[in-house]
Amino acid sequence: MSNIAEEFLVASEEKAFDANHRRIINYNIGKYDAAVKRGLSKFINLETAKRKGHVIKWKVMENLDKFLPEFEANFQRRGGKVIWANDAEEANREILNIIKKAGGKTVVKSKSMVTEEIQLNEFLEHNQIESLETDLGEYIVQLLGQKPYHIVTPAMHLSKEDIAKLFHERFGTPIDATPEQLTLKARELLREKYLQADIGITGANFLIADTGSIAISENEGNARLSTTFPKIHIAIVGIEKIIPSMADLDLFWPMLATHGTGQNLTVYNTILSGPRQQTETDGPEEMYVILLDNGRTNLLAQKDQRQGLYCIRCGACLNACPVYKNIGGHSYATEYSGPIGSIITPHMRGMEEFKHLSYASSLCGKCTEVCPVKIDIHKMLLLNRRDAVNEGIVTKKERWGWSVWKKGMLSRKLEDYFSGKTKNFLMRTLFKKTWGHLREMPKVADKSFTKLWQEKEQS
Repeated sequence: MSNIAEEFLVASEEKAFDANHRRIINYNIGKYDAAVKRGLSKFINLETAKRKGHVIKWKVMENLDKFLPEFEANFQRRGGKVIWANDAEEANREILNIIKKAGGKTVVKSKSMVTEEIQLNEFLEHNQIESLETDLGEYIVQLLGQKPYHIVTPAMHLSKEDIAKLFHERFGTPIDATPEQLTLKARELLREKYLQADIGITGANFLIADTGSIAISENEGNARLSTTFPKIHIAIVGIEKIIPSMADLDLFWPMLATHGTGQNLTVYNTILSGPRQQTETDGPEEMYVILLDNGRTNLLAQKDQRQGLYCIRCGACLNACPVYKNIGGHSYATEYSGPIGSIITPHMRGMEEFKHLSYASSLCGKCTEVCPVKIDIHKMLLLNRRDAVNEGIVTKKERWGWSVWKKGMLSRKLEDYFSGKTKNFLMRTLFKKTWGHLREMPKVADKSFTKLWQEKEQS
C-alpha cells in the first residue's frame, strides 16, 4: 500500500468520527440539496438535456484533435496567444515567463481548480510573486493555509462561526460578525488588490471552438475584475473543457448552474475572446490561454474510461456521495475529490499511488444518477479497479486473499465443508484490524442452507 493510501485511511477515519465536521457538512449539503431540487424542477425534460450534454461531450472527445486547433486559430485571430502545456511544470514555467517579461510582482486569481492542480500559488510564492485568491471561499482557505475542500464551494467545511473567528483574528472584525459583514470586509480588502495587480489569472468553464472564446461562470464578480483591471490576463484551462459552439452554452450554462448551486443561471456569465480591441474601453492589453494536458491524454487513451473527461465540474457527484459526506474533501489528498476525482486522478497522477480512491466508494450509483452529462461514474470506478489488477498493482496479500475467496465462492463443497463457527472465527481473526475495529462483524449461521435442506429431506 502506498503512503498516500495509508494517509487516506487515517484521514478518512478521523473525519468520519468527527461529529462537528459531519454536522457542518450535512447542514451545507442539505441546503444544496434543497436548492438543486428547486432548480432542476425548471427543466421540462431533464433526462433529454443530460443526454444532449453527453452526446456533445462525446463528440468533442472523439474529435479533440480538430476542435482544439479550431479554438486556437479563432482566438489568435483576435490577438490572443495560445500556449500548450504538457504538464504542471511546463504550465507554471510559462506563467512565470509571462510575469517576468512584464516585470510583474502581484497576481490576482479568480477561482480555478486547474491552478490548484498545478499548485500555482505555491510555485509563484517560491518565486517571490504575490498571488492572491479573490473568490471569497478560496480567499478564506488561503488565509487558513488550506486547500479547497470542494470543487464548487471550497470552504464548505467551515461554519460561519469559524470564518468569523478567522476574520476577527486576522482583521479585527467583531467575533460575532454576520456573513454579510464578513463579505463586505473581504470586498474592502480585495478591491485595492485588483487595482495594484500586474497580472490576472483565471480558469475557464468552457472553451468555445467556433468563436475562439472562453466562458467563465461565477457568482461574485471577482473573475470579471481579475480579467479587466490587470494589463495581462492568463487563463489556464484543461484541454477537455472545449465545446463546439457558442450555441452549446444554451445547454451547458443552465446545467452547470442548477447542478452546481441550484440557480437557474449563475450571477455573472462572461465570454472573453481575446485582449482589448481598439474599439473597446476595457479589458487586458494581452491575453493568454494555456491549454493544459497534465495527464488528460492518458485518460483520453482509455476508450472505456475517457468519458471521465466529459465532466463540467458541477460538484453534484460529491454532494450525492455517502463516502464524501462522511470523510470530506481534504481526505482525498487530491485537487479533484469525491467520485469524479476518484476516477480521473489515478490516470492523471498515477494508478500506483491513487488506485485506492477507486475503492473509496459504496458503488451505490448515486453519482451516476445525478451527473448532468451522464458519466457512468460507478462503472468507471470498477474499470479502474480492473486496471489496477491487470497492471499488477496489488499486494501479495490482496492476490492471495481474493484467490482464496474466489476458490471458496465457486465451490459449494468448500462452502459447506467449514462450519459457521469456523467461518466466524476466521472473520474475527482475519478482519479484526481492518473491518472489525470499526463495526460489529456479521455472524454466519451455524448451519449452511445445504445442511438445513439435507436435514429437512431426511426428517
